Parts: sequence; structure tokens; C-alpha cells
Amino acid sequence: MTVSTSGWLDVERESLASERILDAAAGLFASHGVDETGMAEVAAAAGCSRATVYRYFENRGALHSAFISREARRIARRVGTEIASITDPTDRLVEGVMASLTAVRGDATLIAWFTANRAGRTADLAQESVVIGGLVGGFVGATPESGSDEGAPARWLTRVIVSLLTMPGIDDDDERAMICRFVAPALITSRPHGGSRP
Repeated sequence: MTVSTSGWLDVERESLASERILDAAAGLFASHGVDETGMAEVAAAAGCSRATVYRYFENRGALHSAFISREARRIARRVGTEIASITDPTDRLVEGVMASLTAVRGDATLIAWFTANRAGRTADLAQESVVIGGLVGGFVGATPESGSDEGAPARWLTRVIVSLLTMPGIDDDDERAMICRFVAPALITSRPHGGSRP
């Protein structure tokens, strides 16, 4: 009896194809800019036809969303590892934000999303991303999907991070001081028991 493996092979092949397209898009975002990168350029860089790109991503918006979600997962893993041993809620929030800023700024494919002329659109994408919501939710103890009041801190913190990426402070010390003085008290004291959930 022969067992067909075409099902999982097709899934694996599709995953590899979409990753290859996203990798090609990443390089173009860094070198040409996000808004200047069209689907035809992505197809050429990926070595496939435009029809293939549209097979995986129905439009540029879908490509952008997939890219942001993929990169947010990568940053979430990195930041999660960096702050895993921090138990104090305030320290966890401050170090989580600082680690997120460092990760984005250190990657040319990501910082391209935070130019002054596209910050609003990037913020909108960030607000829609379940992954980004989960990332910042780990700093404040609730995700944007937790409900209108419960999710508000994660939504607000996402805006703070996008703002700092778009309009940085003087240096890391300046940004850390702003987060400690203005952001952490507003988010941590607004949650019972320092942000922990019962």
C-alpha cells in the first residue's frame, strides 16, 4: 500500500514559496523603500512571475501584512528571550520596549517602514497585527483582543513604540527615561497588582 505525501509536500512547497517572496520583498523594502516597491519588482527579485506573487498575496496590502506579521514573530521570539528572566512588571515593560526598538532599528528591512511619510500606515498595520498585539501584550499583561478596556494598554503601547521609531529620542538613555517616567507608570499602575492577571 502506498501512502500519498503530496498533501504535506504541497503545504511545505507553498510555505517555501511565500517565504521566498517575502525575503525578496524584504530586500526591496530596505533598498528602495516600502511604498516604492511594487508587485512586479517583488516578482522579479523572487525569480517568479507576477501571477505567482498574486497567487500567494492577493495585493500589496496582503503582502505588507504578511511581512509585518512574519517579522513581528521573529522580534517577539528575540525580545521574549531577552526579557524572560525579568519578573518586575515595570522593568519588564521598559526592557521589552527598549529591546523592541533596538531590534527594529538594527534591521534595514524593518526600519524602512518607519519613515515619517509612512508612519501612519505602519501604525495601522501594527494595530491590526495579532502578532504585534501579542508582543506588546506580553509587556502589559493584556492583548488588544482582550476587550475594549483590557486591550487599550497594548494598543496604546504599540502607538508609543511606533512613535519612538518614527521620532526617536536623543539617545537610548533619553528614551529609557521617557518610558520609565511617562509610559510605565500609566500602564503598570492602571492594572491591578502591577499588571498581573488573577
